[in-house]
Amino acid sequence: MDTIGYHYVVEASGCDPEVLKDPNKIREIFIGAAKAGDMEIKASYFFRFSPTGVSGVVIVAESHISVHTWPEEGYAALDVYTCGEKADPEKAVDYILEHFKAQYAHVSEVKRGIKEEEGTFTHMILTWEEKLDRRNEK
Repeated sequence: MDTIGYHYVVEASGCDPEVLKDPNKIREIFIGAAKAGDMEIKASYFFRFSPTGVSGVVIVAESHISVHTWPEEGYAALDVYTCGEKADPEKAVDYILEHFKAQYAHVSEVKRGIKEEEGTFTHMILTWEEKLDRRNEK
């Protein structure tokens, strides 16, 4: 099945609040995630809300990685979208979850741009949950 892109929508819970409130740390993690996912970085922008929370995006040649965080909840809403065959968005997602020290993730993989009839496209969604044991990490 040919697809134009893969869009990962991730609900990350039990994350380290210190990471989730630091835009510079999140930028560093996202740059590492883009590299881990074999993506070509073009630009980034991150904004810290008062009193807490960060929204940000890394633009990659293949599309984007974005986040909105709620440190007081230990929650991050992640999106990783890539087009083409070169990038590995799942590796980028795994990298982010590891560095956010997420305890749990609900992941939806959306295969986008699937050709249907002439001139029309659709998508397909696969969803799973992951319990991540990070209690022994430093």
